[in-house]
Amino acid sequence: MSDAPPQPPAGGWEPRDPTVQTRGDTDAPPSPRTPAPGRPPARNRPRRTGWRRAVPTWRTVLGGLLLLVLVLGGGFLAGYLLIEIPPANAAATAQANVYLYADGSPLAQGGRVNRESVPLARVPRPLRQAVLAAEDRDFYTEPGIDPGAMLRASWNTVTGKGTQGGSTITQQYVKNYYLGQERTVTRKVKEFFIAIKLDRARSKDAILEGYLNTSYYGRNAYGAQAAAQAYYGKDVQDLDTAESAYLASLLNAPSAYDVGTRPSNRARALARWNYVLDAMVQERWLTAAQRSALRFPEVLPARPTAGLAGQRGYAVQAVNAFLARHGILSERALAAGGYRITTTLRQDRMDAFSAAVREQVLDRLDPETNPADRYVRVGGASIEPATGKVVALYGGVDYTRQYVNNATRRDYQVGSTFKPFVLASAVAHGATTQHGEPITPNTVYDGTNKRPVEGWTGKAYAPANEDDVSYGGIPLHTATDRSVNAVYAQLAVDVGPKKVRRTAIALGLPADTPDLTASPSIALGPATASVLDMAEAYATLANHGRRGLYSLVEKIERIDPAGDRPLPLPAAGSDAHQAVSREAADTTTAVLRGVVEGGTGTAARAVGRPAAGKTGTAEDDKAAWFAGYTPDLATVVALMGQDPKTGAQKPLYGAMGLDRVNGGGAPAEIWAHYTGTALEGTPSRDFDLKLPEGAEIEEEREPEDLTEEADTEDVTDRAADDRPRQPSPDTAPPPGPEAAPTRTATAPADEPEDAPPGTVTTARDRTPATR
Repeated sequence: MSDAPPQPPAGGWEPRDPTVQTRGDTDAPPSPRTPAPGRPPARNRPRRTGWRRAVPTWRTVLGGLLLLVLVLGGGFLAGYLLIEIPPANAAATAQANVYLYADGSPLAQGGRVNRESVPLARVPRPLRQAVLAAEDRDFYTEPGIDPGAMLRASWNTVTGKGTQGGSTITQQYVKNYYLGQERTVTRKVKEFFIAIKLDRARSKDAILEGYLNTSYYGRNAYGAQAAAQAYYGKDVQDLDTAESAYLASLLNAPSAYDVGTRPSNRARALARWNYVLDAMVQERWLTAAQRSALRFPEVLPARPTAGLAGQRGYAVQAVNAFLARHGILSERALAAGGYRITTTLRQDRMDAFSAAVREQVLDRLDPETNPADRYVRVGGASIEPATGKVVALYGGVDYTRQYVNNATRRDYQVGSTFKPFVLASAVAHGATTQHGEPITPNTVYDGTNKRPVEGWTGKAYAPANEDDVSYGGIPLHTATDRSVNAVYAQLAVDVGPKKVRRTAIALGLPADTPDLTASPSIALGPATASVLDMAEAYATLANHGRRGLYSLVEKIERIDPAGDRPLPLPAAGSDAHQAVSREAADTTTAVLRGVVEGGTGTAARAVGRPAAGKTGTAEDDKAAWFAGYTPDLATVVALMGQDPKTGAQKPLYGAMGLDRVNGGGAPAEIWAHYTGTALEGTPSRDFDLKLPEGAEIEEEREPEDLTEEADTEDVTDRAADDRPRQPSPDTAPPPGPEAAPTRTATAPADEPEDAPPGTVTTARDRTPATR
């Protein structure tokens, strides 16, 4: 090999690539793109462009996770170190609620906690196991918190599956004994850390004992011992397995499962009771054979709290229900006590209501010689239309003798007191007859007895009038005075049953009122609204169709040694809005004045001032109603028939020595007596009515016979004969082919919004109805 340096080729050397290192260049520094000796060559990474630049790298993700872990860990450590186990809260040592009349005078005192703590050794094993099966089956084997359940509950709440419980027994005990019932993030955070510390500081048995002694079981009973006495009249150690499972069921929602106070809860209570027992079998605390031998245990009737005699207990019950229904105070918070509640109730009007009932009904009863008198119950409610304040209630003869509140119960048909809502709906929606003419108080309808409604695509419906009387052609206002069922069933179809239902709800009836179903029979009142519900709806009519929040509470304060603290409260009349047009409400009022002046409610004329109202009777005369108002006061009164031993609804035939009890009798007499006393000393005012064109009531004419075969005189003569009683003019439909909408004349699921108008006769077209 020659040592001579290589010679360049003829064309010269090519330019040298500076990134390539030759053998002789050992002293030259490596190029940035040249790997160091002994290292593998580096890959050329393409630069991130486009959407890839928005995607974090794995280094970013890992760094973020590490930062999150550090933050959560630091927060957990800070919470654990800073949050200490506090002393017992006020609810654990609760005091009474104080209820006041509107003027500040004492009404009642209630809410004192009924609690007797017992050691865990006195609590029978079946009760302990039933509580664990219902609330926290892993209590003895798992920590005091369950993060998985908490996250699952939070997710269900956020995704709209309802508020879910994710608390262990330890957490529930912390909430009951150390904290409060408010649903805030701060309370949940405190509950979390206190539960962790408590689980480390106290034994499982001690925590379970505290939980059993502080939990609320309903009926103002705190703790297992108080619950055993309230529901079974025995000490806790004497409970058997079936009774234990029932008490454990109550922990979920006492008011929803108390079958003694509300028999309608039985189906739900039975399902929850079965759930608890099945869980005990799954945990092997109960054998299948033992489980199958158990029967649902009957509970004692609810016993009223002492000191709530007369009307006071009913008032407290209604006020508590109002506060709970509007989310102002929970049932648990009210039972714990410590609140001063000023109501809208006036003592003078409460006394006037009691006096009216006593004079018009109670003094006329003789249960010793007349068995029907034992069934008579009275309920009443009175509201100021302008303010929306409930000023008086009548719940029954005495809260300590009759626990059920007749002013707020929802289990008796309202009968024809519902008919004004149909009329108001007709005017509000501008309803027309089949001929396209607007419906007014003077529209003539066919009042033939048992006339099938026309234009209804559901099951055939042909309601009877009182004593099977056929009225022929009759103006709508006269049909209201006489409460003609055939006319109002057709009117409901002409308006549209769904619109009628919406109007009733807009006026004041709850949307979940039982049997408030959109069908022709809705006009006859099979719905079972309460007396107070009906008073709210009639107060809206009296207030020219304007409705606000009807209130039972003026002010509420938390009693505190450091100074009473007021709680936020929606004002009476707040959220006021026009439920129906003024013209619709005032037209209804004008027609209802005729009921008092010359219709079925003439007994109400004794009030001695302008008044409007409507009578009503339930199926089989099991209830009789009068709902009426003056410009200053709306009041509803109902007589109800109920067996005092079984609780079954009973007809009022023969009560007070009368063949029949209807709304134009004792209910209207009570109304007139109470309203006259309540408004005594105030100026008499007439109604300020704004009527649409054509709504002025024309002079009444004799009813016309629109059918060739109908003979009103003959039918009337037969009505005087001694024969079985027929439904009264304001009677709700009985069961059977012409029954309440929920059982018979129910509209099909695909029923259009409004069925075609039915056949009516008008002032210009009085042709016989076709069938």
